[in-house]
Amino acid sequence: MKSDFIPYGRQYIDNKDIDEIVKILKSGWLVQGPKIEEFEKAVAKYCNAKYAVAVSSGTAALHAAYFAAKIGFGDEVIISSLNFAAASNIIAILGGRPVFVDIQKDTLNMEFKNLEKKITKKTKAIVPVDFAGHPCDLDEIMRIAKKYNLLVIEDAAHSLGSEYRGCRIGSIADMTIFSFHPVKLITTGEGGMILTNNKKFYEKLKKFRHHSIVKKPKKGGWYYEIEEPGLNMRITDFQCALGLSQFNKMKEFIKRRKDIVAEYNDTFKNINGIIIPSEREYIKSSYHLYIIQLDFNIIKTSRKKIFEELQKRNIGVQVHYIPLHLQPFYRKKFGYRKGDFPVVENYYKRAITLPLFPKMTGTQTRRVIKTVKEVISGYM
Repeated sequence: MKSDFIPYGRQYIDNKDIDEIVKILKSGWLVQGPKIEEFEKAVAKYCNAKYAVAVSSGTAALHAAYFAAKIGFGDEVIISSLNFAAASNIIAILGGRPVFVDIQKDTLNMEFKNLEKKITKKTKAIVPVDFAGHPCDLDEIMRIAKKYNLLVIEDAAHSLGSEYRGCRIGSIADMTIFSFHPVKLITTGEGGMILTNNKKFYEKLKKFRHHSIVKKPKKGGWYYEIEEPGLNMRITDFQCALGLSQFNKMKEFIKRRKDIVAEYNDTFKNINGIIIPSEREYIKSSYHLYIIQLDFNIIKTSRKKIFEELQKRNIGVQVHYIPLHLQPFYRKKFGYRKGDFPVVENYYKRAITLPLFPKMTGTQTRRVIKTVKEVISGYM
């Protein structure tokens, strides 16, 4: 990677973070120690949730939440086609069917207006994703779920620190999952967390991350029982030490992201051919991603060409994501076809993710803006 390359996302690790990790490495507690619960309680309190369970990745968090929801063979789960592969892959692995829906043009989140038409006797849950950090229309989704006795598992991998109608994301859905991958708002390297206000879910989640082993000390100090299968989804104490240190800088991270977004918006909103992200008035996004859409009625080339030109100039643009219903597995296994969800397909043809991360300097931000303007103006 060239020294002047600007990636679309990057972690911000400082000496304080490193010091906290070293303390744990010297303490003797590497796994199943007190730092895990400390991290869980800090995030739960911030999000106004009763319970939190930290696990080894965001994908593990989704898997554990699906397990707690008893999603299995033959069950249907409604999910946006615009999402990372993990959320739908696990449904399929568990023997369920991902029932994809289209997105809203402005927020890029799950379109709820036709949601009820997707519900059948096999429907078990709705999994809205807070795309790019902008929370879904949770009131409407929760209303529909309650009407049909469904669970809502909010995929908030993008939206830690975001707010919906004055409430921090993490306590509204039946279960909410976060990711702490390096490109996310805060990182533990790999890692994830499930938040819930339901004690039964909490107990199941705690057991599942540790093989569903339940100790029975009255029968002996060694004795345990397994009443249902579980997996090793444990997170380490040194990861949680990093997570706590990062968590204490979250306000600063969000502010820097919003400052960059404001600078981007001030420029790009005045450029023909660029559509900037939308943020509704009752939302406070923590802006995991900054995605522009290209208007090819004005720009006389392809998205591929724009993407390649920016990459050549060391601007590490990306595309989030290829719609899930277009992936070969979902087409072959479940019969999805091109044209099924026109809004997400149109978005995909036009989307480019620009660099956005807390350590991004003003010089780098201005360079991204200058380069995007130069590249696009060359195809007007």
